[in-house]
Amino acid sequence: MTVILLALGAACCLGLGFVLQQAAAQHAPMKDYLSLRLLLDLVRMPLWVAGIGLMVVGMALGAVALGMGDITLVEPLLATNLLFAMALSRRLTRQRLGRTGWAGLWLLAGGVTAFIVAGRPRGGQRSTDHLWQWLIMGVVLGIALTLAAVAKRERVHVSLEAALLGVAAGLIYGLQDALTRISGEHFGQGGWSALLTSWQPYAIVVLGVLALVMVQSAFESAPLRLSLPALTAAQPLAGILCGVGFLGDQLRVTPGALAWEVAGIAAVVAGIVLIGTHPAMPPGAGRPEDVRAMQPH
Repeated sequence: MTVILLALGAACCLGLGFVLQQAAAQHAPMKDYLSLRLLLDLVRMPLWVAGIGLMVVGMALGAVALGMGDITLVEPLLATNLLFAMALSRRLTRQRLGRTGWAGLWLLAGGVTAFIVAGRPRGGQRSTDHLWQWLIMGVVLGIALTLAAVAKRERVHVSLEAALLGVAAGLIYGLQDALTRISGEHFGQGGWSALLTSWQPYAIVVLGVLALVMVQSAFESAPLRLSLPALTAAQPLAGILCGVGFLGDQLRVTPGALAWEVAGIAAVVAGIVLIGTHPAMPPGAGRPEDVRAMQPH
């Protein structure tokens, strides 16, 4: 129960933080798109700093939850950050949930519940096959960087580039969560000396900055509903892949359990899409030329 409450607290902070970040990022200059200079522009905006503060608190709570529980349990719960983003956005836009909003809410909540109940995530022996671990991490990171490269070249279709950056950032955040879990194990076994002499904490910082630039570029260029659902859907998928792939997490693999696990993940993704496209999500400004391109002729 403690792990669940920590993960939900993390999701709340992340969801609220994302909304505040997007509200600020849409006013940043487009010349800094996918550049570290973008962060220097944003750090001068109090609203963005407040959003980042909430995000940092969320990540800290998530790290504690990952240290106490299994990544296959924590990641689906973190996906509920979209519910909290929707709550704040609904208050700002004064939109009712309607059928679409309620359907997305129940699909997301029900999908997370179905996956956890059917899969019964539990820890196990971490894989000693470092080649397999590097292969999984390399594939996840490679896909994320490829998607970001495509997004940087595809500057006309705003919906596509925002979604690609959202998926790329989500994959990196999922990988970052896996490395956070390993760092927690190092700290538990040998304290600060073991933690600071391992490579994972430094990789977490690099990945965090990389994902942050992608997320803020997506927030800067397009409405929140085009990027946040993609991010929220990709993160738990990457985290679960790493958890089962090399962290030793185990799920029930009976035919019935597998069917419910797949159905649960599908419901989570469907719920994320429905909530993300709801009118209550802030539209944002986006780039003027992209807004014109999206209007019917």
